[in-house]
Amino acid sequence: MMAAMFFEVSSVTVPLWLPPLVAFVISFFTSMAGVSGAFLLLPFQMSVLGYVAPSVSATNLVFNLVAIPSGVWRYAREKRMDWRLAWVIAAGTLPGLLAGWWLRVHWLLDPRAFKLFVGLVLIGLAIRLMLKKTRPIATSSASTIPNSGRSLVPIFAIALVVGIIGGAYGIGGGAIMAPVLVAAFCLPVHSVAGAALFGTFVTSVVGVVLYQFLPAPAGIETRPDWALGILFGIGGAAGMYVGARMQKHVPQRTLELGIALVLALLAGGYVVGYVLASVR
Repeated sequence: MMAAMFFEVSSVTVPLWLPPLVAFVISFFTSMAGVSGAFLLLPFQMSVLGYVAPSVSATNLVFNLVAIPSGVWRYAREKRMDWRLAWVIAAGTLPGLLAGWWLRVHWLLDPRAFKLFVGLVLIGLAIRLMLKKTRPIATSSASTIPNSGRSLVPIFAIALVVGIIGGAYGIGGGAIMAPVLVAAFCLPVHSVAGAALFGTFVTSVVGVVLYQFLPAPAGIETRPDWALGILFGIGGAAGMYVGARMQKHVPQRTLELGIALVLALLAGGYVVGYVLASVR
């Protein structure tokens, strides 16, 4: 059996094969819906590895840095990337990252409170996906967002809020933005997926910088565990590349409902755990 490794920043010991394997499986499925998989990787780190310090959010963003480029490259190579939508997402989420970092470092230090926050975010995502109406899949690679500059304002505004949540959660925002674009703006998943991944990558770069270099309260570790994040990212990169390649062959509604079910189960566990701990 391959030896386990101790990761100093996160203070966890894990077999070297486990992080890449978990990240590959998660990213393979989530990348088809325009989601990096970081939103599921965070609960794994918290619940399975016991990694609940604020730096877990930063480590999640490192995973995005390593894993996402392969998926983005695949979407771009097959001309299924809506670059205008991608830059609108990135421009909207970037300003919210700083607020998200402050929220995580100063308000959500208590692991129980942070798990409740994560649970509420996951419930919102699950509801979005479950209530979305099935729409025909677009076959054109043309831009799917409105041409009017005024019409882009709602997308930008939502992206700003998503940036705050994504910065605190450590997902970059794509996991939230993709379901919103599909459910609220009626954009086809095939057009949204690549753009959401690209926007997540851009915001993750800035998010890692914030967690790495901005001052935190005394005794609070916010720097990412680079070794663990890269190990997750290696598996995620392979999973995203394969997932992006397979996306056009898989029914999108099936993927959305599957992801929504996983989200609901995770969210229920965190919320119920918080309630039970509070009444003790």
